[in-house]
Amino acid sequence: MMQQYIKELEQEPFDAEEFVERLAWRTIAETKKEGEEDFNPSLLHESFVQAIKDLTLLQERQQKKCERLETVVRQDEMIFFQEIQALQEKNKGAVHTFQELDGKINNVATKVLHLGDQLDSVNGPRSRVVEAQKLMAHLDEFLNHGTDDSPLFNDPFKIDEAADVIQKLHLIAQDLPISKFEEAKKKIERKYDELERALIEEFCIAQKNQDYNRMKEISNVLQQFKGFSQCVDAYIEQSQSGCLLNKDVFSFLLPLCKENYEIIKTVFSNTEQVMAKFVLNIYHLKLQEYISEKLSHNLDTLNYLRTLYDLYSKTNQLSNDLSIFNMGNDKNYLNKLTNKIFQKYMDNYLILELKCLRERSLTNLQKYYESKNHQKKQIQSGGFQDLRRDLQAVIGTRANINIAQIENYGGETFLSEELAITILQDTKHAFQRCNLLSRPEDRASNATQILDCLLVALITEHVDYALELGLQAIPVAEGPRIPPIIHFFSVVHQSNIITHLLEKQFIDLVIPLVSNTPKYTDCLHKKKFVLDDVERKINTGLDRALTAIVTWAKLYLQAEQKKSDFKPDTDDFDTVASPACKTVGQYIKSIINQIQANIDGNNVSALLQDLGIRLHRVIYDHMLQFQYNTAGAMVAICDLNEYRSITKALGPLVSKLFDTLNALCNLLLVKPENLQQVCSEDSLVDLDRSVLNNFIQLRSDFKNQKQSILKV
Repeated sequence: MMQQYIKELEQEPFDAEEFVERLAWRTIAETKKEGEEDFNPSLLHESFVQAIKDLTLLQERQQKKCERLETVVRQDEMIFFQEIQALQEKNKGAVHTFQELDGKINNVATKVLHLGDQLDSVNGPRSRVVEAQKLMAHLDEFLNHGTDDSPLFNDPFKIDEAADVIQKLHLIAQDLPISKFEEAKKKIERKYDELERALIEEFCIAQKNQDYNRMKEISNVLQQFKGFSQCVDAYIEQSQSGCLLNKDVFSFLLPLCKENYEIIKTVFSNTEQVMAKFVLNIYHLKLQEYISEKLSHNLDTLNYLRTLYDLYSKTNQLSNDLSIFNMGNDKNYLNKLTNKIFQKYMDNYLILELKCLRERSLTNLQKYYESKNHQKKQIQSGGFQDLRRDLQAVIGTRANINIAQIENYGGETFLSEELAITILQDTKHAFQRCNLLSRPEDRASNATQILDCLLVALITEHVDYALELGLQAIPVAEGPRIPPIIHFFSVVHQSNIITHLLEKQFIDLVIPLVSNTPKYTDCLHKKKFVLDDVERKINTGLDRALTAIVTWAKLYLQAEQKKSDFKPDTDDFDTVASPACKTVGQYIKSIINQIQANIDGNNVSALLQDLGIRLHRVIYDHMLQFQYNTAGAMVAICDLNEYRSITKALGPLVSKLFDTLNALCNLLLVKPENLQQVCSEDSLVDLDRSVLNNFIQLRSDFKNQKQSILKV
């Protein structure tokens, strides 16, 4: 049982209440006999008492065990404390010994430094005296018999030492008086030049052999010579030889610079200056020669501009790639080199650009009109021409003759999306060249002039001209025989496409070039001016087209609609729309299809509504010209149903107008006693009483039953 208690007490977490519960249930389960349900509290009490005794005994055992363990821990603590104390004493001794050793080392070091200073003070003058003695001996050779027998100056393996000596002698010779030492100074000068050339030649040989260590040695020696720049020039010339023989020069130059930059860092101590000169030689000699050759070919203006743009772009890209190299503190060094190369080409860039645009636009326009067998002509437009056209239309209508002489060019619009795209593509490239080749202060002004060329070529010379031809080609309704064929809707459709393309290029290319400059407002004004003129001509043409359409419908109905259609002598007839109505309906339906196919956006809704309102007016006025009996009223309602089915596509306002007209037709059909009820219906209640009376008077029975009808 003790083991059971220990096991339960060591559980984590320990719950005393749960422990008691388990003890109680275990006691009840062990003492309960089979078949008995009575609870025996005495047995439970005895079990609890025994458990308390067991737990008390267990506590005493554990207490003794803890005391023994605490005694052992205290003994171990005393032992470890003594060991730590002994180690601390040893550490103090070691620290003291280290301090003594450090003091002795410092003392020895001080003595060594003092001794070194004394040796230097003795050896320095001594070595200088030795060196001076050597120089005097060599100077004596130049003063007496020259250096022909000198082992130093005649040994090619001692050229570095000889160069050091001659460089110092050359400096000394500068201070010698000419009168006494002229011959010696000349000999030293000749030997100086001779050794300098020999070193440069040996440097070139080492470069060919890729002996970079020897190149570095020679470079360090030559740095003290006045001809060190010749050594750098020789290195650059040999490194860049043949670089223009590659087909793609620009792709070859970057790896060339990367490779030589590593060599320059190894060989020369003044890396920045040498690399700057290396790049300068590439730009002002190699690239300038290459670019001049490319642009001096017999190129036409367009190919010249394309080549210039390509070369400038590649040169800029090369400059960006070379900016990773350290070439001094001037951050604009590469840009200055680029600008110096292209300066003379950029001075007259805009003149060539505008010339190219005008020539290509003129050529493309001429080719297009020639492909249409059309000779472009001067078009007179304005108030006088419009008045003349209107007078011809009125005279022709009344005299039933054609005097307007309208040319419709077989339905040709004289507009070409392909031509527009070609012109826009040319100006797109022009704007790109303008962005790259123009000076920052001239960029917005140049872009504005290119925009002027675009507006003239695309809008004035093409779209505007086509609109003028389209306006002249809109037929005048001169009689009911032939319905007018309207091609102007196609002109509007293609004009809108071209102006949308222009707007897109303006946003994508022009605005970035002129934004935040005074030219921004100027460009917006120019574009708005020409597009407003295009819109004005389109609106004029659409108005003329709708006028021609509804005028023909009016003339046709006047000519073909018979009085007997609405006042037949017999009731034996088919309740179908009249032939005149069907003909007009079919024509109007074809016009609606044309408008929906060619006009877009909100414009199509407005135009269709305008057509519907004009058509409603014509039909309304036309119906007021007839009298109607009951059978004729049925025909009129059939006609109205035909018109209503066609004009559903013209918008809700037009549908409402024709619904009201249909309701007015019901006044022609109902019995006199029901007129008041019909007039009170929702579709007619808001109409003026005069309109209702006008329709009621069209009834064939109006004269006979006038009094009874008017009472109603």
